[in-house]
This record gives sequence, structure tokens and C-alpha cells, in this order.
Amino acid sequence: MKVIGAGFGRTGTLSLKIALEVLGFGKCYHMKSVIKRPRHIRAWLNAGRGKPIDWDFLFKHFNATVDFPASLFYDELKNKYPDAKVILTIRDPDTWYKSTERTIYKVPSIVPPWFKRIIPPMEQFIKMNELLIWHGLFKNKFSDRKFAIRIFNEHIKNVRRHIPKEDLLIFNVKDGWRPLCDFLGVPIPKNIPFPHVNTSDNMIKTLNIVKLIPYLTIILVTITLLYYLYLLNK
Repeated sequence: MKVIGAGFGRTGTLSLKIALEVLGFGKCYHMKSVIKRPRHIRAWLNAGRGKPIDWDFLFKHFNATVDFPASLFYDELKNKYPDAKVILTIRDPDTWYKSTERTIYKVPSIVPPWFKRIIPPMEQFIKMNELLIWHGLFKNKFSDRKFAIRIFNEHIKNVRRHIPKEDLLIFNVKDGWRPLCDFLGVPIPKNIPFPHVNTSDNMIKTLNIVKLIPYLTIILVTITLLYYLYLLNK
């Protein structure tokens, strides 16, 4: 493990993930990595229930990590990988809250309960997020804007307090390559713009598509059944 991301989701973590991979730091772990791996979902779900985490299992094929849920364990990860650098992604707290409230906070509510039950990994993924983030980190009070922003600011103070200055970069992705490359001791990529991805508007479009998936599934199953009934009665 070379780089540990300590920033909350919606602070440019996907942009940082891509940037680290461009800079040659190998595969970078992100919430998107969790979604693709049912065994990882179960591991994080167990972490939300207070069970120990097998870091070697989770990061077997990764050299860096950013975003939730791993960023919640930045101090434990720093103890596990003492030579790793820590990057704390930040942004304006009010902008961060608005972005989070409009996007990832809505994920548990947009998937119907019946659809979660027929797809166990989906149900476990949402439960994992609830246990670690919405119930754990934000004490089930994320809808209280002032409280959520206080947690956000306290996290920044805690990271500053626990991570040695020489191992920590406080980073806003708007600042681009230079502070990141200077901190990591690597040259700035030539003719490659710093990645700025996963904007709120783009994520909202994705969530709107996700909303439709359960109902499209019903339509597809219904059409398939009607087709087979047609064939049987032909």
C-alpha cells in the first residue's frame, strides 16, 4: 500500500483514484471496487458489525485506496502500512453536503425493498453503507445539515492530528497535478489533464437510471413469460 485516501466520498475521490493510476501507483481501491466484489461487500458489512478487517485480503491486488468505506479506517490503515502516504481530499463543506445529499445519500432509498431481497449483494451493499456511513459515521443524522458538516470538519481535524505532517497532503482536486505530484515525488504528466470526473450532475443521471432498473426488470420478465406462454399455446 503506497497511498491511503482519508477523504470522505464526494470530495473528488474518483478523480484522485484515476490520477494515482495515471501516475503509476497501480490499481486504486474505491467504492466502485467494492460494488464489483460480493466478498468485499460482505467483509465491509462485517466491519460495520464490529468484526476485524482482513486488510491483506481486501487490498491484495491494490496499491492505493481512496473514498468510503476505506477512508473511515485511515488511522488503522496507516498503522498497517506505515510507509504509505496519506491524502485527505477536501472541498467547501456546504458544497460537499449539497453534493452528498443529492447523490450517494439517496442510494438506499431509490432501490425498492423487494428488489434488494431478490439480489442479495445489492441488499448487503446498501446495508454496509448504512452501517458504516449513515448510521455509523453520521449517527443516522445526515439529514441534519449542521451536524453532518460538523462531522465533516471534525474528520479533517482528526486526520491532521493523527497523521504526521510529512506524510499528509491536504488536497483539493481543483488544484490539479502540481501539489499531488510534489507530495508524491513524481513528475507531472505531460499533455494529460488532471481528471475531473463523477460530477454531481453526472451521478444524478446515473441514479435516475438505477431507479428504473427494478421496473425494467419486471417488464423484461413479464415479456419473457408472455413470450413463452405464447409458444406453449401456439
